[in-house]
Parts: sequence; structure tokens; C-alpha cells
Amino acid sequence: MTASPALPASDPRSRRNVWVLVAAQAVLGSQMSMVFIVAGLAGQSLASNICWATLPISLTVIGSMLAATPLSAVMQRFGRRTGFVIGAVAGMIGAAIGAYGLMLGSFPVFLIGSLFTGVYMSAQGFYRFAAADTASEAFRPKAISYVMAGGLLSAILGPQLVKLTAEAMVVPFMGTYLAAIGLNFFGVFLFALLDIPKPRPPAPGAALGRSRMELLREPRIAVAMICATVSYALMNLVMTSSPLAVVGCGFETGDAANVVTAHVLAMYGPSFFTGHIIARIGVEKVVALGLVILAGSGAVALSGVELEHFFGALILLGLGWNFGFIGATTMLASAHAPEERGRVQGLNDFIVFGGVTLASFSSGGLMNCSGGTVQAGWAAVNLAMLPFLVLAGGALIWLALRPKEA
Repeated sequence: MTASPALPASDPRSRRNVWVLVAAQAVLGSQMSMVFIVAGLAGQSLASNICWATLPISLTVIGSMLAATPLSAVMQRFGRRTGFVIGAVAGMIGAAIGAYGLMLGSFPVFLIGSLFTGVYMSAQGFYRFAAADTASEAFRPKAISYVMAGGLLSAILGPQLVKLTAEAMVVPFMGTYLAAIGLNFFGVFLFALLDIPKPRPPAPGAALGRSRMELLREPRIAVAMICATVSYALMNLVMTSSPLAVVGCGFETGDAANVVTAHVLAMYGPSFFTGHIIARIGVEKVVALGLVILAGSGAVALSGVELEHFFGALILLGLGWNFGFIGATTMLASAHAPEERGRVQGLNDFIVFGGVTLASFSSGGLMNCSGGTVQAGWAAVNLAMLPFLVLAGGALIWLALRPKEA
């Protein structure tokens, strides 16, 4: 039996798609930094118990986790454009419900909006895979990196929109959610320019690829998923609490927005050359470097709570995420057959955002309910990184030490 053919690789077509996806990452992606800046602060004002302040962010991540497998199946059957439009529409709905919840002063309604926002977040996670669909093997790491680099613009646009909109209406933060509706509306039209052919259905009798359990038993796939999950979850763990920590230590909401801006710039800025580094030194070394930098972020955060400590820790957090997550994505993209694409990517994002869900739940509890002070909560958040960095580092070492013939 023969495997179903891959999508045709064409770097001119791929470069066009990359530019569309870069624009989507920059414009639509800015809503995620907006959500991470204001959702915890809004939750703090709406929730009856401060320990639930970051629950809106957790619900966004849960929505992303639940949507990953269905969205992957939709894209496998109907194409990337359909899946991305669904994500943008869900983003509009989520922002509208969130704004309505703020107007009512209703925490449950606000949480429902956050859940819908998670569907957009899940769709955004597939931008990096879409960049690889029509790229040649040589261009693939660069295509993934360039799309992730679109987040550099979102790092500027999102926090600036927060500064303009957070207090622009009588109801705090409502203007931010209305702005997110407009961003998603733009995305619906942007994706009309995407030129990625729908995957060809397998011919009768063609190989369907490995099952999900068989894929998880593939060492390279398993390690890629572990490293991607740890990189993303730890980034979320710390970033979710950082606005609360900055404001709780006596700084302004604008300072928190500036810290998040620096963090998101560090997340996406290196993407212009991450693909080149992967091509030069190898993907495993890049992932390992990302894990080391994440550990450095925790060390800086634990060294003090002055504004420069927040900036330093969050910049290193973003840089470590970039190397760890893009590296793991590149590992995954080269470890499966074309007919396994939808299965692998949906499974990967379900696992990744499952880990991120646990991290975001833990972040609020650690930050607000550990030790009784903001400083103690911030320390607890950063100390929680250690065991997971050990897990990912151990998995990477195990893969490197496996005999080549295995």
C-alpha cells in the first residue's frame, strides 16, 4: 500500500502563505497579549474570591485545549482557511460575551466569553503548522520561525491597545474586549488570501498512518510533545501571574503592560533567526538552550521584585519559550508522515494546552494563595518551574543518548 501524497511543496506559494500568516499572527495574535494583561485584573474585580482571579485565563486555555482536536479534524478535511475563519469568528463571539459580562459585572458570563476566546487561541496555534504545509524541507524551519516572528508586531500592538482602551469606557477593560472584536473581524477577510490546498483524501486502500497511541510511542514525537508542553506551560504559568505581581508590588497597570510588551517581544523577536540557528546547530540543541534560559528566568524572578527584575525575568521567559517551543514544533513537523498530520497536530495541541491549562489554574492559586504576600506568591510561581524543567531536560537527554539504529 502507498501513503497518501503530501501537499505540494512550493516555496513561492509558501512565502505568500507565510506573509498572510505573519499578518494574522501580528493583528489577530495581539488579542492574546491583551487578554493576558487584562483578564486577570478584570477577574480580580469580578470574582468573589481573589484565588479565582486568573480563572478567565484558565478558561481561555481550556477552550483552546478542547478545540484543538476538532479544529485539526476540520482543517484536515476542509482546509486551513476554514479552520482559521472558525477561530476568528469564535474570537469575535468570545470578546463580545466578555464585554457583556463586564457590563453586567457577571463573573460567570465573563468566563463563558473566555472559553470562546480559547477557540481562537487554538486556531492561532495551527498557524505554525500551516506555514510548513507548502514549504520545502529546507524552507520549513524558516517558514515556522517567520510566522512566529509575526508575534513581534502583536507584542507592540496588543499592549498599546490595552493602554488606549482599558480605561476608555465607564466599565474598566470593556473597551479592550470591543477592540478584540474588530481584530477578529479583520481576520475573516485576511484568510481569504491564504493559498493552502485542502489535503487530498486517501485513496481506497491507502495507508492511514499510525494510531494516536503508536504515534505517542515514537520517541522523537513523545520528546517533542514533552518539550513543547513544558516550554509553553511554564511560560503561561509565569506570564499569567506577572501583571498581578507587578501591580501587587506597587507599580502601575501601565508598568504591567510594558513588562508584558517586553516579554512578548522576547517571545517572537528571535524568530527571525531561530530557524537559521536550528539549521546550523540542530534542533535538539536549540530546545536544550530554551530550557536553560527558562531556568535563568526563574532565577532572575527569585532575585528580587523591583521593576528591572520583572523585565529581566519576563524577557528571559519569552526567549526561552521561543527556542523551546519553536524547536519542539520543528522536531514534531519532521517526525510524522503526511497522512498522520491532522492526527499528530491535534494530539500535540491537546496535550500542550492541557499542560497550559494546569499551569494557568496553578498560577492563580500559587500567586494569590501562597504565603499571604505578593512576594511569596511570585516566588512560589517561579519555584514551581523546576521539576518540569528537569522532566523536559531529562527527556531530551534520553533521546540524545538513544542508539541511532533505535
